[in-house]
Amino acid sequence: MDSDKLSVEEIVAYYKPDAESLMPYIPWLETHKGNAVSAAFQGEGVEKNSITFPVYDATLMNFVKTAQASSLIDRNYVYVYSRNRIRTTADEHRFIQNATIKEMGGLWGILSKYILKGMTKATLWSEGVRNGIFLELLIKMREILAFWDREGKEVQ
Repeated sequence: MDSDKLSVEEIVAYYKPDAESLMPYIPWLETHKGNAVSAAFQGEGVEKNSITFPVYDATLMNFVKTAQASSLIDRNYVYVYSRNRIRTTADEHRFIQNATIKEMGGLWGILSKYILKGMTKATLWSEGVRNGIFLELLIKMREILAFWDREGKEVQ
């Protein structure tokens, strides 16, 4: 979505419902930041006869399913990364910290990367919790939407 052509009220109305659906996960993300939220399946004889696969925390899976159900998950997230010169996790953190209402699409682009790539790269969902990207994204979205939603109500 091209935020440059929309008013602040339109941006808030567009992003707020999907962002609010993820906000209940903030307390869980705060308590699990820096911790492992997945483990390799440990069944009898699995190491000899099969490949191991991750078993994720149930709350993490609910978070991922809620995010996947959002209409804002963008398969073209790579354009957000190239347009904003985001190459490392530090670049992601820097972008999130400096984001304004006009970068809401970019925030969803970063979330999209972790959600979509996590479907094929087993460690990405856990990494999003461990390195705090999910938490930082949700807090920034909440902060931006709360500020601008409040401003819109005061003006009216």
